[in-house]
Amino acid sequence: MSLLTVCLTVVLFPLAITGSSVALPAINGEFHNSLAAGQWVVNGYNLTYAAFMLATGSLADLLGRRRVFRVGVSLFVLGSLVSTIAPGILLLDLARVVAGIGAAAATTSGSAILADTFEEGPARAKAFAMFGTAVGVGLVFGPSVSGVLISSFGWRSVFLLPTVVGVVVLLLTRVLRESRNPQANRVDWAGTTTFTLALLLLIFSLIQGPQWGWGDPVIIATLVGTVAALIAFVVVERRQEQPMFDLALLKQPKFLGVSLATIPVVFGFAPLVIYLPSYLASVDGLAAAQIGAVMLMLTVLALVFPGVAGMAVKWVPAWVQITLTAALAAIGLAWLTVIEPGIGYLNLLGPLALIGIAVGISFGLLDGAAVSSVDATRAGMAAGMFNTVRLTGETISIAVAGALLVSFTQNAVSERAAQFGPYSDDPNGLANALNQGDLARAAETIPEDQREAFMRAAGEAFASGLHGLLWTMAALCAVVFVVIALLLRERRSTTSKADADVSR
Repeated sequence: MSLLTVCLTVVLFPLAITGSSVALPAINGEFHNSLAAGQWVVNGYNLTYAAFMLATGSLADLLGRRRVFRVGVSLFVLGSLVSTIAPGILLLDLARVVAGIGAAAATTSGSAILADTFEEGPARAKAFAMFGTAVGVGLVFGPSVSGVLISSFGWRSVFLLPTVVGVVVLLLTRVLRESRNPQANRVDWAGTTTFTLALLLLIFSLIQGPQWGWGDPVIIATLVGTVAALIAFVVVERRQEQPMFDLALLKQPKFLGVSLATIPVVFGFAPLVIYLPSYLASVDGLAAAQIGAVMLMLTVLALVFPGVAGMAVKWVPAWVQITLTAALAAIGLAWLTVIEPGIGYLNLLGPLALIGIAVGISFGLLDGAAVSSVDATRAGMAAGMFNTVRLTGETISIAVAGALLVSFTQNAVSERAAQFGPYSDDPNGLANALNQGDLARAAETIPEDQREAFMRAAGEAFASGLHGLLWTMAALCAVVFVVIALLLRERRSTTSKADADVSR
């Protein structure tokens, strides 16, 4: 029951990211808010979800995992409920910030609950594999479920569904066993503060950098502050007798390789489920339900292949499959650059399916491989660190991809939309409108006789910006393929044991 409760919860958190992205055009249309305010519906949640993960994990060890889990779910439910009834954009943005903090607390404490509930070895590996799959299911079905909800009941239903499910989870928490880390007699405030500050500064820089300009003094200061905070975090953790984030694990090639193997998932998949719907809404004018249907070409195989990968380890070692995911993701992302305004969607089936297969294999194998890559006595620490790396990476990747997409689109807009009055001096404004799936509202500012040409030029600009992002992500996955192939390769005798642990 504890596994069901935790997995039911973590399904909601990525769905909350993808759902708000699909709902953004409808939200902007109702509130008539500024583009910057609309961005924080997504960014506010992402910011606190990533930044508070390590802090809430430390509190769970000290105060009790079930207690912090319940507090986290309660905050998430509160934030989602307020989002459902919010009368304006400011309250909605603030509610999303609260929901992100709750999601961070529930994710980290839920991971610790699983580590305490299941004994070291195959049982724990299976539990964390299901945990990872649950996170994947939220990403996989987020766009499709959100599209159906918005088309049928309006954008507020995207926040109402997590509210209702969250209440059910709260009722189920009575069956969870309370546990603490007996060696945790205090919170590592120095490590917690430096880590949280580094992430807050980094994600803020990535969000606002394209808006204010990368040369803005505030952006430069926050980037410098990010580096300083990360250095301080490393120094602090290396001096701890019992660090909450054991950096020594990263010296083990297998664990480092498995951690790096999350990059094709977090940089090749998570940004797509956020920004591809915006492209489809802006450029091709698809409704939310239609967007959800197109996204199924990416997401269905991501749900099917975890089971396929688990069975395939009898013939293809887990480390080989994990390594191949980076190659498949790189090929799929490069292939997806065929996307152009008005393209037939069946032409996207090949690249989207290839990326979905890569992601599905990762969902099925990475969690078990992370636990199996270290000594059994350190399995709990490895599971916690791995999920922190992956979930934090997903949030950072969305911010990084958003910054790149805005920058690439701004450059393309400057070349193509210079002749259109309102945006001749404001390529940033048009890039923001495109990235939020809100081209229709931007077009209303253009004289009617120029509107068709403007829509065509803007669509081409967004496609060009998306191509730049896809090539960048493909190159990153190609580099990761080489690195993890070197880190994960191993002799037959050691491979067989790790693969057996993953498959059981």
